[in-house]
Amino acid sequence: MNRQRAQNWIFGVSLALSLLLMLMPLPQTWAPLKPYWPALVLVYWALELPERVTLGLAFLVGLGADVLDGALLGEQALRLVALSFIVLRFRSRLRFFPMWQQALAVLVLLLNDRVLLLLVRLFAGDPRPPATFWLAPFTGTLAWPFVFLLLDDIRARLRAKET
Repeated sequence: MNRQRAQNWIFGVSLALSLLLMLMPLPQTWAPLKPYWPALVLVYWALELPERVTLGLAFLVGLGADVLDGALLGEQALRLVALSFIVLRFRSRLRFFPMWQQALAVLVLLLNDRVLLLLVRLFAGDPRPPATFWLAPFTGTLAWPFVFLLLDDIRARLRAKET
């Protein structure tokens, strides 16, 4: 398998796995802690392969997440497009941050995502969420180094196998 096909394979599988992780059931007490996996994976690919991550792709991944999750159609699509736009806009700065600064930037991105989710749900007429609603961005921040290093390691092994 040539390098480009293998990279396409890794790209697609990682996005599909992020959608499956989003569906992973957790006990009721742990549910507010579940990170937003598609956002973390899209942030990684937007930093590493900006030519592959477009706003259209973010929209399609979001629509897929909406369909799988049973959420309001377009809710996650809007959130992922906004997140991808910000990452692509500031990619040249974010990419060269040390890991702890990248994690803080991911925290800000995930908090922005939560604000968008809150606005959409309030406009839809849902009641205000509990305070635990704000915990997921923090667990996503803690998961970010592991997501980044795992995907980076897979890509490095692919490059090493080619040489």
